[in-house]
Amino acid sequence: GAPTISIFLKPPGVIPPGGSTTICCICQRSYGSFVLFKGGRRFHTLEQRGSRAEFSISNATYEDRGSYNCHYLEGGTVLARSTELEVLVEELHLPRPNLSVLPGHEVTAGADVMFRCTTTHPSTGCYLYLEGQIRAQLLSREQGDSNHSLVQKGDSGRYSCQCYNFSASREWSAVSNTLDLVVR
Repeated sequence: GAPTISIFLKPPGVIPPGGSTTICCICQRSYGSFVLFKGGRRFHTLEQRGSRAEFSISNATYEDRGSYNCHYLEGGTVLARSTELEVLVEELHLPRPNLSVLPGHEVTAGADVMFRCTTTHPSTGCYLYLEGQIRAQLLSREQGDSNHSLVQKGDSGRYSCQCYNFSASREWSAVSNTLDLVVR
């Protein structure tokens, strides 16, 4: 069947001006080429290592903001397109939150796990990131910035969180510490 591509930021989160991150594209096939698009235009041909290709953003500026996606080509034919990855570059004014997980870093599949993103500053909400996933999970204030979820095997990995506030505009915190969750 046709290959699929995933695209994500490593590390995830809103990037401060001057900060750095890497856009990663992964495809199960490894003999074609990857092209990165930004705002619908061809932006960069990616160097690839095996089934993954990376584009580094260092010393980020507001010009780096935008919607990126990745195309996988073989012989000049586009075989797959990733979903859109929104890259945000914003000043990080709020203090860095702390991420913790209960009952602990190692759990069994099917267990009930609670992530808690605590912040010293009143915030509107926090996002929970899992490295390698494009989707972030919103931890709402009503739950005290915590999220109960049943974890499965595929939920192992490196988590972090980032909080925001709405004042005149959206203000962001720095990204929290990272936590490695092992689901057995």
